[in-house]
Amino acid sequence: MSERPAVVAEAITKRFGDLVALDDVDLCVEPGTIYGLLGPNGAGKTTLIRVLTTLLRPEAGRAEVAGVDVLAEPHEARRHLGLAGQFAAVDDYLTGRENVEMIGRLYGLDRAEARRRTGELLERIGLDDAADRTVRTYSGGMRRRLDLAASMVGEPEVLFLDEPTTGIDPKSRIDIWLLIQDLVARGTTILLTTQYLDEADRLADRLAVVDHGKVISEGTPDELKARLGGSVIEISVRDDDRARLLELLASMGPDEPKIDPVGGSITIPAPEGSRSLTEVVLALDEAGIVPDDIGLRKPTLDDVFLALTGHVAEEVTVATELGPPARRGIFGRRTR
Repeated sequence: MSERPAVVAEAITKRFGDLVALDDVDLCVEPGTIYGLLGPNGAGKTTLIRVLTTLLRPEAGRAEVAGVDVLAEPHEARRHLGLAGQFAAVDDYLTGRENVEMIGRLYGLDRAEARRRTGELLERIGLDDAADRTVRTYSGGMRRRLDLAASMVGEPEVLFLDEPTTGIDPKSRIDIWLLIQDLVARGTTILLTTQYLDEADRLADRLAVVDHGKVISEGTPDELKARLGGSVIEISVRDDDRARLLELLASMGPDEPKIDPVGGSITIPAPEGSRSLTEVVLALDEAGIVPDDIGLRKPTLDDVFLALTGHVAEEVTVATELGPPARRGIFGRRTR
């Protein structure tokens, strides 16, 4: 396997008016791995994907895909990459087979090779039985799998997947996870964006946590979780006890307690495990605070993101990823 990184970004900066969508972003993705960009809507994930796939030019920085400078040689870079955007870019009035074959021809495959690869892909993603139906009869999960097949028909060295499982049913989501893992086993490098912590934990070899256009932390999922310590204490209390609990926990150590804005639970690192939990329980009893629930558990990526940003990964922030209106992108495929 080549030692050359599959994807490199150096000091990428992109602005839309007064909004800094990407702020001096660095990235390095090793070949044959899954690299995840984790962050909320508006964090800059899609903007970075669009820069790396030649759909946007940054104000500053450089980027390479498969050793090709995407700014200096965009046409050559496109020969090495595939892209599946946030929304399935398929034609409702063509069959599934016709959709994939069309993209294969746009990649430059001859008719026979496009037909052969399309048949293989449709079988691998479980759509061979529906291949000759028009796409308007497909479910959301089927459309998403078809879009992935179209992005793979050119056998790209690097495949970019922008939130590949957003809005689809749990069964299709697992099917796509298995497909992604199979692609990597065959040598494809994948860079994916996601808002889902379980997806990032399940798939990614390495992760970059992105917020407000910056990479705020990077590492393997286990490395990111280890930075919070061995365990965390999670506490749920009545609303009228929350302020007192926060004040009490803040007085007990250097780590600021974090509030889950969705569930309302409060977490704090437990560096000494069960001993830390015992200290918290005794302090609650002395203060007359009766928790609805309290427990010790291993940190999750959600804890990591909450600690780093102050909000959970699925939370929609005020910032939005601005850009030109929807248009045709690589090989005529629709992008945001």
